[in-house]
Amino acid sequence: MTILFKKTSPLYQSRTRAMLKGAWVIAPLSIAVIPWGMLAGSLAIDAGLSPLETQFMSLTIFAGAAQLAAIGMLKAGVGLGSILLSTLLITSRHLLYAMALRKNISPLRLRWRLGLGFLLTDELFAIASLKQETETLFEPWYLLGAGLSFYLCWNASTLLGILAVNALPEFDQWGLDFAIVATFIAIIIPMIKNRSSLVCVFTVAVSAVICQLYQVQAGLLISTLLGMIVGVLYAKLTQEAVA
Repeated sequence: MTILFKKTSPLYQSRTRAMLKGAWVIAPLSIAVIPWGMLAGSLAIDAGLSPLETQFMSLTIFAGAAQLAAIGMLKAGVGLGSILLSTLLITSRHLLYAMALRKNISPLRLRWRLGLGFLLTDELFAIASLKQETETLFEPWYLLGAGLSFYLCWNASTLLGILAVNALPEFDQWGLDFAIVATFIAIIIPMIKNRSSLVCVFTVAVSAVICQLYQVQAGLLISTLLGMIVGVLYAKLTQEAVA
């Protein structure tokens, strides 16, 4: 069994290549998330968290949208129960991600399921979905390399935000929050491959804007569910072939 750990063994080299390939594929999204991570780090300090607490949040939670929402609620003095409920709703989409990847993840050992489950983000799900569509061979090492590199980038950018908040005045006013929108646009657009997907995205966008205008607290969850329902109904009514 020791040959599995030798750097010259073919198995070691194939795993290394798979991890490096995953890190390379997710690199554009890792770069795009840097302003987002810096914003999370700076806003957490501004909300009264210590640098250690801020970094610990990124190390353990590893969910940009949930972190930003929790930080904003902490700054507003919202109670712990409301924060936990809000972050649960925001991250509930990860349950759908896990269900979509279940057929490939469930046969793996527990440590793999837990590890990839922790690393599962919108970005990792996007490249995992494309991988499933284009190739029949599932490579957990590929996803591990992508997830770990993204995790390191997120925490490094959080650290940059912690350092920048004192070095740069009004850092949170630089408009870095647009990086969130840009990242999700880059994830979603390549995945629109048929009319039902387009209808789904359009429905979610319109519903999210309406919910924002009327300040609906669960607007994100409502829009997501509505988009999926409309997309499925459209596919059935038009008898669109499933890709």
